[in-house]
Amino acid sequence: MDGAYDLLVIGGGINGAGIARDAAGRGAKVLLVEKDDLASHTSSASTKLVHGGLRYLEHYEFRLVRESLIERERLLGLAPHIIRPLRF
Repeated sequence: MDGAYDLLVIGGGINGAGIARDAAGRGAKVLLVEKDDLASHTSSASTKLVHGGLRYLEHYEFRLVRESLIERERLLGLAPHIIRPLRF
């Protein structure tokens, strides 16, 4: 570590790791710091489900359904090695 970073992310949970990944993907030099193992606290208790927005239909939030489906497809494309569809 040479000490010259564009972004310091504190916390390696889902949000911190996601922000760090996005910034690095955009060319930023990122330092992610976590006091314990990555995703070991709140993220470790997650259901680890990426829903497609069905829960938003109950309140007729069609824009959120669409956004969720787009994000789900984006995640499937970016990380097929760790994400798989769960058919019901």
